[in-house]
Amino acid sequence: ESLLHPFVILFTIPLALVGAVGALLLARSPVSVVVFIGLILLVGLVVKNAIILIDKVNQLREEGMAKRLALVEGARSRLRPIMMTTLCAVFGFLPLALAFGEGAEVRSPMAITVIGGLLVSTLLTLLVIPVVYDLLDRKPDAFYAERGRRARQQAEQVEQVLAHEHGALEKGAVDGDGLKG
Repeated sequence: ESLLHPFVILFTIPLALVGAVGALLLARSPVSVVVFIGLILLVGLVVKNAIILIDKVNQLREEGMAKRLALVEGARSRLRPIMMTTLCAVFGFLPLALAFGEGAEVRSPMAITVIGGLLVSTLLTLLVIPVVYDLLDRKPDAFYAERGRRARQQAEQVEQVLAHEHGALEKGAVDGDGLKG
């Protein structure tokens, strides 16, 4: 539908890289192949957070809410799910980041990359992404409201067709025209 929203979502990747590089510098961890694997993991996680946020904002706008109000409400209502998934991933990678013993020096940089990138990008996603969305999305609120109205209309038509078919199947079963043996 629009190339704008994927662009806004992809804007989270540089935010995550800032956190990942900062965490690696703080931990004095070397850059290796394992760090790049961590970056791939990180990109998937932070893009998911942005998708959750932008999808909610678009849903609210399709319900008729003004853009800025939808941005605030979308960030507020998606704060908990975004924080839950982020903290779950951070706590999952924490033992790997703090591990000692054989091979820890190889695996630890991956966890440091993911943890640092997630913590920074989550905060910045909730603050910067709504601003980027507000600056770049120039479509009027009426556009989204009309799109939402059309989607609801199509859903109602599908429900009517399904209800009609379901009723025809029940009638056929009662009349005994071979649907049920």
